[in-house]
Amino acid sequence: MIAFGPIPSRRLGKSLGINNIVSHKVCSYNCVYCQIGDTKKKSAVRLSFYEPQKLVQEVAKHINKLDKNHIPDYLTFVANGEPTLDINLGREIKLLKRFGIPIAVITNSSLIYDKAVQDDLMEADWVSVKIDTVDKTVWNKINRPVAEINFEKIIEGLTTFSSGFKGKLHTETMLVAGLNDSSGHLGQNASFIASLKPKIAYLSIPTRPPAVKEVKPVSEEKVTETWQVYHEAGITTELLTGFEGTDTGFTGNAYEDILNITAVHPLREDTIANLLKQNNTGISVIESLLAQELIKSVIYKEKKYYIRNYHF
Repeated sequence: MIAFGPIPSRRLGKSLGINNIVSHKVCSYNCVYCQIGDTKKKSAVRLSFYEPQKLVQEVAKHINKLDKNHIPDYLTFVANGEPTLDINLGREIKLLKRFGIPIAVITNSSLIYDKAVQDDLMEADWVSVKIDTVDKTVWNKINRPVAEINFEKIIEGLTTFSSGFKGKLHTETMLVAGLNDSSGHLGQNASFIASLKPKIAYLSIPTRPPAVKEVKPVSEEKVTETWQVYHEAGITTELLTGFEGTDTGFTGNAYEDILNITAVHPLREDTIANLLKQNNTGISVIESLLAQELIKSVIYKEKKYYIRNYHF
């Protein structure tokens, strides 16, 4: 369950996902909007989850199963939790460079103040850092961090990392109605993000089932206002507010493909249908996974999604 996809990414094209966190979600945050659901193991301690060579071997096997139309544009660390909790991240990135495919890391930034984490991320070609807010009170409400993480150190760490990173730096802000969408708050965010000089700042809204069902995306008017505030701050800004498409990579084993992808990325019903078609199989695979309670269905904005169903 280490490699999955590639899945269509609004930022990275064909992105082959690498889940470097074992099994259940392990994260330093418990974001109210998280598409994977509540954090089952909250931690800010870096651990070894896989032997680096094992991870690279699994990625190689996955790539070898793909047809030529699904060779990825990026190998992307996007985990069932926070990828920088993996103490082997830097070594894994170095080993993966043998494939000649750019490497991306999508991080929640919570450990960015750690020099070792910064060094690991410096090895990547493309890094996205989460910045939902620069207000500590709002941070606690929206990201719900573990107690030992220091907000001020994160802000300092982002500044330090951005000044030394030679690859493509991006930021991502998830806009949640009633939490981080006031006009004053947007201005503070834009000012800080501008200081980091990212290549692109992405603005997102919840488009998949969130961890807290009461979470709502902001209005279209608020998205437009936010874009304008960022634009006026001199930031190249793009929106991640639409559906990324149904064309996922496939390995010939629909059962494993669905389990691997839904561990970190909810699959919409039409995407599942396309994946089953590519794997030359039918709805019986979904029925079997549901009957075994390995996945579950969730309705969000009148669309059906399938996500992994972990048992504790």
